[in-house]
Amino acid sequence: MKYPHTELVLNDKGQVYHLGLFPENVSDKIILVGDQDRVNLVASFFDSVEHSSQHREFVCKTGEYQGKRISVVSTGIGTDNIDITINELDALFNIDLEKRDDKAEKTSMSLVRIGTCGILQPEVPVHSYILSTHAFGLDNVAHYYDIPFSTEENELNDAINEAVDLPEKINTYLVAASDRLTDLLRSSETTEGITITSSGFYGPQGRQLRLPNKTNAINEQLTAFKHGEARITNFEMESSALFALGKALGHECATICLGIANRPKKDFSKDYSQHMMKLIKYVLDRI
Repeated sequence: MKYPHTELVLNDKGQVYHLGLFPENVSDKIILVGDQDRVNLVASFFDSVEHSSQHREFVCKTGEYQGKRISVVSTGIGTDNIDITINELDALFNIDLEKRDDKAEKTSMSLVRIGTCGILQPEVPVHSYILSTHAFGLDNVAHYYDIPFSTEENELNDAINEAVDLPEKINTYLVAASDRLTDLLRSSETTEGITITSSGFYGPQGRQLRLPNKTNAINEQLTAFKHGEARITNFEMESSALFALGKALGHECATICLGIANRPKKDFSKDYSQHMMKLIKYVLDRI
């Protein structure tokens, strides 16, 4: 399949348009971070750095950590940016950018998001490592693609919708994380559960300042949700699109977040910088 210039958009150097990268700049083992400043924190652990670049909010560093070639890429905030990031990273590995055609041999990336999140279970302390088993999407990115969801994913999605009074006309979806990557990241230090991926930080996460919202009781309902062994642990803003698009394209995806706010207890971290550094090393040692 030949991709026209309007669909596979490249810059004047022949790099993918938003990320500003050539295929050789990136490893197939990638850490994704929202905050562009966090790229340098991750790269500070590298034994060597072979590539550094920035275009808009998309910063990339590739280097070696204990014999492993790893890239770290910033995505910015939100599932709209994840849509750009995943499609362009996939193109770097699986499309011949010069011929504008699919490569015969496909490459599967390992994508691990390290982020921050709000905790929804009162007994889980601030600075806990929250490992996502699934992501429940309040965004609409996955609905623009022909993505098949499993029976388990559809059943869990329906169960949450039955238990939670979401605003009218929100069409949700739920996707499981990679079993392999989740197993690598799991330990006695992690708390596991379903992650809610919100389309905003204020009203969509139950916050209210001057503008009234329709989600006043959403946090309490999410906290109370149980379906067998499954429960909801946290809010963040990227994982649903990451899991859905990544898995549909043949990649393995996982998310581990540092909990910086316990929403039921109204407890917010005073300084999480050292805890984030420890989480970054925790991930680098396991992937």
